[in-house]
Amino acid sequence: MQSYKIAAIPADGIGPEVIDAGLAVLEAVAAREGFALEVTRFDWGSDYYKQHGEMMPADGPEHLKGHDAIYFGAVGAPDVPDHITLWGLRLPICQGFDQYANVRPTRILPGIKAPLAGVGPGDLDWVIVRENSEGEYSGHGGRAHRGLPEEVATEVSIFTRVGVTRIMRYAFALAQSRPRKLLTVVTKSNAQRFGMVMWDEIAAEVAKEFPDVTWDKMLVDAMTVRMVKNPQSLDTIVATNLHADILSDLAGALAGSLGVAPTANIDPERRFPSMFEPIHGSAFDIVGKGIANPVASFWTAAQMLEHLGQPAAATRLMAAVEQVCAAGILTPDVGGTSTTQEVTDAVVEAVRGANA
Repeated sequence: MQSYKIAAIPADGIGPEVIDAGLAVLEAVAAREGFALEVTRFDWGSDYYKQHGEMMPADGPEHLKGHDAIYFGAVGAPDVPDHITLWGLRLPICQGFDQYANVRPTRILPGIKAPLAGVGPGDLDWVIVRENSEGEYSGHGGRAHRGLPEEVATEVSIFTRVGVTRIMRYAFALAQSRPRKLLTVVTKSNAQRFGMVMWDEIAAEVAKEFPDVTWDKMLVDAMTVRMVKNPQSLDTIVATNLHADILSDLAGALAGSLGVAPTANIDPERRFPSMFEPIHGSAFDIVGKGIANPVASFWTAAQMLEHLGQPAAATRLMAAVEQVCAAGILTPDVGGTSTTQEVTDAVVEAVRGANA
């Protein structure tokens, strides 16, 4: 029997709740499709930081290297500065394992009412590809003259030809694999005349390798308007680390809730394990209430199964999720009255059923 080693990092807030839900669903899918999961949990996160002064051990990535995939919950706590939690856990994994393609599918699931008038399932079906290794989140910069009137802080965005070229090729290939073969390249090259102009130029170069892909480009501010007013005009989208981060949150909201929005942090060359996580944050305001939406953790679990070479299992899982959503078994963030456990139980039952 094929077996996969999964590193689970539930981390903070509702992370443990949605990861537990996701693991229950994954076990049901694995049993139905005839493979096994060997799950190792790592208790890293803000609680670990409060005890040890670091979000994970210095050799944390070494503990993850032997796994086939990483299943991540959420990071962030009200009493720990955000830059410590993010740079202490998630970003070292993404950058250390060169997970340079952040893939965020968005569509309106059956049974979920989206906020845009006249827009329902089938009208909004996107994949946002986020450059995940450099750009605005390169971590370069510094501060000088702290506390003085002349204090200076710099945050340097770094764009390399190799980094931009590889994410463009990934995005064009993904667009090529989808029925519409349509790609939109997002920049801010009118104002950022160096890195963003290079981004545009490399997009035009890579486009020649994919003559069957129709592509256009948008400035990021205009893109927000297009996403709201003409969602049917979009399919695959590629943008920088910061721009795609913001646009994907808007996309999740337009699809009904960040609670249904997944993320895959991919190393396309498969040198290191890739990491799969829901977009939503740690949501401390609902911790322990039993109402966290587990759908995003299910959807990103389907992305993980696809990446592991189990496409039938991924299809079964998403069919079960859509079946449950269409039946109105939903958490309060998308207008339902069900608990996390009730949604999870329903998806497990649908996975086991003959129609899933």
